[in-house]
Amino acid sequence: MDNNISENEIARVVYEAGYTVHKALGPGLLESAYEECLFYELSESGLFIEKQKPMPVIYKKVKLDVGYRLDLLVEKKFVIEIKAVEELNEIHLAQILTYLRLSHCKLGMLINFNTAHFKFGVKRVINGQL
Repeated sequence: MDNNISENEIARVVYEAGYTVHKALGPGLLESAYEECLFYELSESGLFIEKQKPMPVIYKKVKLDVGYRLDLLVEKKFVIEIKAVEELNEIHLAQILTYLRLSHCKLGMLINFNTAHFKFGVKRVINGQL
C-alpha cells in the first residue's frame, strides 16, 4: 500500500479487518489467536505490519529495554492493542496511550475481541488524550 496512507485510512482498514476476524471467530479465544488472524488480514491488505514490536523506554539519555511490546504496529504510525477480556477498563486505555507516547504515534486502536458485537469492543485512541 501507499506509504503516505493517513492514520484515518489505516484506522478504516484495521476496523474492517478486525470485523472480518471477529465475524469468523467470534468471542472466547485467546488474544494471541486474534493477533495472529488480524496480522494475517492486515498483511493481506498490503500494509506494512510489525507484530510484537519491542518498545524501549527512553528516560533522559538512558534506553531501558524493559520488555514492552506493541501487539501490532501498522505502517510505523498506527498502534493496535488487542484484548480478549470481559470488558475494557482504564488500565487498558492507559496502556495504549503509553504505547502511543513511547512510539511517537498519533493514533491507535484498542480492540477487545471478547464482545458479542465487534463495534462495542473497539476504541479509537488519540495520543495525548486520557
